[in-house]
Amino acid sequence: MCHHVPSTEGAVPAHRRGLWVGGGRSGASSSLHTDTETFPGLQPRAGSRFLRTEVPYQRREMARGDLMSQAEDVADQFLRVTKHYLPHVARLCLVSTFLEDGFRMWFQWAEQCEYIDSTWNCGQFLANIFVLLNLLVQLGGCLLVLSRNFVQNACFALFGIITLQTVAYSILWDPKFLMRNLALAGGLLLLLAECRGEARSVFAGVPSLGDQSSPKNLLQLGGRILLVLMFMTLLHLDLSLISILQNLVGTALIVLVAVGFKTKLAALTLSIWLLCINFAFNAFWTIPAYKPMHDFLKYDFFQTTSVIGGLLLVVAMGPGGVSMDEKKKEW
Repeated sequence: MCHHVPSTEGAVPAHRRGLWVGGGRSGASSSLHTDTETFPGLQPRAGSRFLRTEVPYQRREMARGDLMSQAEDVADQFLRVTKHYLPHVARLCLVSTFLEDGFRMWFQWAEQCEYIDSTWNCGQFLANIFVLLNLLVQLGGCLLVLSRNFVQNACFALFGIITLQTVAYSILWDPKFLMRNLALAGGLLLLLAECRGEARSVFAGVPSLGDQSSPKNLLQLGGRILLVLMFMTLLHLDLSLISILQNLVGTALIVLVAVGFKTKLAALTLSIWLLCINFAFNAFWTIPAYKPMHDFLKYDFFQTTSVIGGLLLVVAMGPGGVSMDEKKKEW
């Protein structure tokens, strides 16, 4: 710990400033002479800890700054290399869970109809309509999103499917699945924000007021906040050292994405982390298809992939106007 010497002006003593400003022994010695005249009782000895404590602290601060700068440079380099492909990959990842669920409705038509009929006592006719609606809307919406046609209408239709399934499958009363559905909705909000950005690019020459309360900025803010709910379901409640470290690092990255500070770097780190967790813990292809666990892991795998797509959209588009990164430009 550094031992600070009191100063009458409440600032860092001049001899500490001189050690760095002077850049050598001469700067340090001249500043020490000045301070010993101001403080007659202050006579540092050769090799005194007083002279050495500031150096390791400053070096640690500089090392942290260099490490963060290097990490941001890596993220910027990644964006430059992938800027033409990243939005397409993000969209594909984002709609992957809807694609999987649409095909599931086709291949498990009888099972899905039976479940809906037995749960709601609605009859076979309404159960078949429910399954058909899910199949057509999800596959059709994904096709529109990937082809970049009527993206806004497709997003609203997929929002409707999320709401319908939340009620029909009683997800509303399961906190884990509810948070994952909300995270999926956050990804769709980011997709809507990207759609609005593309629409405005047609009028690129028209001056903009840059209003922070614009719909696009609010959509990006809402999308970022909802996306991080996925990570709330990944926190471990046990007290092992590895779990505690994972929770601390994950929570820090979640907060950075939510408030929009170092957003692209934090979102890219979260994407990589979530990708590793997804392949490690949701490897449904290792479970025989006839076992129920196969379907559970498959559902989790594609939902997690969709959240990764939302995070990649954050990396590609940035945090938006309502963020600390944007505020830093004004400072």
